[in-house]
Amino acid sequence: MDFLFLSLSLVHIFMLPSSSNGQGPPSPGYYPSSKIGSIGFNQGFRNLWGGQHQRVDQGDSLTIWLDKSSGSGFKSLNPYRSGYFGAAVKLQPGYTAGVITSFYLSNQEDYRGYHDEIDIEFLGTTPDKPYTLQTNVYIRGSGDGNNIIGREMKFHLWFDPTKDFHNYAILWNPSEIIFFVDDVPIRRYPRKSDATFPLRPMWAYGSIWDASSWATEGGKYKADYSYQPFVGRYNNFKLGGCRANGPATCRPPWGSPLGPSRLSRQQYAAMAWAQRNYKVYDYCSDSNRDHTLTPEC
Repeated sequence: MDFLFLSLSLVHIFMLPSSSNGQGPPSPGYYPSSKIGSIGFNQGFRNLWGGQHQRVDQGDSLTIWLDKSSGSGFKSLNPYRSGYFGAAVKLQPGYTAGVITSFYLSNQEDYRGYHDEIDIEFLGTTPDKPYTLQTNVYIRGSGDGNNIIGREMKFHLWFDPTKDFHNYAILWNPSEIIFFVDDVPIRRYPRKSDATFPLRPMWAYGSIWDASSWATEGGKYKADYSYQPFVGRYNNFKLGGCRANGPATCRPPWGSPLGPSRLSRQQYAAMAWAQRNYKVYDYCSDSNRDHTLTPEC
């Protein structure tokens, strides 16, 4: 009986997948964050709004917070036409419904009402549910006005983002947009046409703000300021790419060992694992959406 039990146990062990939810993602085999040097906050960014709700420690790490009076935001010192943009972020635990902590690219101040945007947004939650990481792309005004056309893909994470800092990044070049979490590609948005891809220079931003009308379960749960302040912590900033006013010979960093327009087989396997286990929404799979407005689907 003991021999039979041992044999079955060994069979079970060898049949387990090489990477399960509890073990974390399979190795992507390539680590684009290692190709870009880290900078301090003051080397690449400045306060944009809510200066009284922002603290820079030794010029490197940044803390921003939201309370009933204001949130806070920051902006890169330069615009870019392509590049790798990243930061390590640690989120607040507990009740954070209605609150968004973000890191994103945008040219909204240059093209008001007709802007482009690439988002990483952490949607606040209630204590019994995990944070949602929302990725999104807006092109030439699709995020402006009353008829918003978002290209959202949402994820839960394979770790608790309130326990420690984790690295989140956007790689944007003329061929593709890739969203990374700790160097694992979770989403690739290729350039299928000029009409569905942002091509104008953008700045890097971050912020914490009240989005109670939609952020948590479609607005079901609102920001509750009895839990204030809501805090977002950032460090390990990375800005690597081609500035808008830089030389035409500049080449943006690659997101893959194979070049600027595709992922490796190992990276695709890691991305498939993330999407299979942690993707919770994909606009292309939403039957309530009008997909004539998102022809890339």
